[in-house]
Amino acid sequence: MAIYNYKGLEKTGKEVKGTISAEGLSPAKMKAKAMGIMLIEIHEQTSSTVKKSAGISFGSTVSIADLSLMTRQLATLLRAKIQIVEAFSALVDQTENPRLKIALSEIRQKVNEGSSLAKALSDYPKIFDNVYVNMVDAGETSGTLEVVLLRLADFTESQLQLRNKIKGAMTYPVIMMLAGGLMISIIFMVVIPKITKIFITQKRELPLQTKICVWISNTLLNYWWVILLAGFFIFTSIKRYTKTEKGRSNWDNLVLKLPIVAEIITMINVSRFCSTLATLLQSGVPILASMKIVSNLVSNVHMKKAIEEARTSISEGASITGPLIKSELFPPMVTHMIKLGEKSGELEPMLKIVSENYEDQVNTKLSGLTSVLEPIMMIGMGIVVAFILFSVVVPLMDLNTLKH
Repeated sequence: MAIYNYKGLEKTGKEVKGTISAEGLSPAKMKAKAMGIMLIEIHEQTSSTVKKSAGISFGSTVSIADLSLMTRQLATLLRAKIQIVEAFSALVDQTENPRLKIALSEIRQKVNEGSSLAKALSDYPKIFDNVYVNMVDAGETSGTLEVVLLRLADFTESQLQLRNKIKGAMTYPVIMMLAGGLMISIIFMVVIPKITKIFITQKRELPLQTKICVWISNTLLNYWWVILLAGFFIFTSIKRYTKTEKGRSNWDNLVLKLPIVAEIITMINVSRFCSTLATLLQSGVPILASMKIVSNLVSNVHMKKAIEEARTSISEGASITGPLIKSELFPPMVTHMIKLGEKSGELEPMLKIVSENYEDQVNTKLSGLTSVLEPIMMIGMGIVVAFILFSVVVPLMDLNTLKH
């Protein structure tokens, strides 16, 4: 089943555009005719045509929410004993995201031609990552694909919830910073210059704080473009530096030393490591392959290196926890729980417990961070505004005293 874009006229003469799912061009034209549409043009939509029309890489706008919903729908259809090709036909009709719709249509065609589902999914790495593809591969091999898909849906939903909580916690402070910065900039660039003219006409010696205030105002007015260029240059330089191996290592090392931030970053990475590894192992993916996938999902390079060393340790018949303990990046409670899981043969449940525990801790920390940042930012803005008022009001009061 392919996706066709069409443009045509309704019986009233109104021009319409849309998409039709059909087995070929002729069935697509028949569908359009049945809908009462006189076609002007019709053509098949593929991932390559989406690339050209959108001007961006295919799959870049498929959200985790779209992927999670599609996964759960596919699992439900397979549990209802619907053939996989028919299940994908239903998904194509139900999916609203155009990029995902086209990908599902092409995957359906590849599966219909004899390809495995995992192999077909791997052709769309920007939609289906290594975790997804490997879990589907394990599900196909073990004959438990619908169970694995349900786990995948749960996993993607939990990752989405964590991401949304992080974004939600950071939204308010960012808005406050932008609003505060804009307000203070307006004061320095609009209000202060007008008041400065009064001081200049009086030709009096100004207090130090007023001189500082006037200097900041003049700098912003005359060199705002230099400040913007310098900020852009510093930002791009840091970004470019962190893309190098040494730069990324130094940056991640600095992040792990920052107060509050280090603890939250560690918790997020530990939660991601444990939840992903537990989901992969429960789905039947071998532990060495699982560890390799998980190491690529951890953002901090030093924690990633510790996981890679743990994978090497497992391949040599040793414990997973040795390199993790040695790195001193994983909290003792985490390594202790993993060690207990290894000894008891209950590694997956232990990882799940650790993951859920750290997700709760991340939520608590983020909520606490937001409640702490709010008064700090308010106090900071209050100090700046008070400095401006003090710098301006005191000289004005002196001038008023002289007049009297």
